[in-house]
Amino acid sequence: MTDQQLALQAIGQAQLILEDYLQPRPQNSERILDKLVDVLERPDVMAAVSRLQRRSGLEPRQ
Repeated sequence: MTDQQLALQAIGQAQLILEDYLQPRPQNSERILDKLVDVLERPDVMAAVSRLQRRSGLEPRQ
C-alpha cells in the first residue's frame, strides 16, 4: 500500500468514527477519542504521513 493510500485509509476510518460520534445517542467520548488515536497514531500511518510531508516540503509534526 502506498503512503497516500495509507493516509487516505486512516482519514476514512477517522471520518467514520466521527460520523458515529455525531449520531444523536449517548456516547462515551473517551472511547471515541481512543478509537481515533488508535487509527491516526498507528506507526505505519504516522510514518507514511511523515514521508508525505517531507516530500511535499511541509514540516513533519513533532
